[in-house]
Amino acid sequence: MMTVNVEMEIFVDGEEIDTNEFVQNVMGRAIAGAVSALKGVTDDWQEIGVKVKIK
Repeated sequence: MMTVNVEMEIFVDGEEIDTNEFVQNVMGRAIAGAVSALKGVTDDWQEIGVKVKIK
């Protein structure tokens, strides 16, 4: 299993939400793991951008 150190920022409607190291690690690693499993994503990626909108 690959260990990934992550730094994560969360913005809601343009305002940054404070997060502690635990939240950054849990959310960041979950997103990194899911995206890394996608076809076409290489192992040497440096940054992932995710945008979520309410429909």
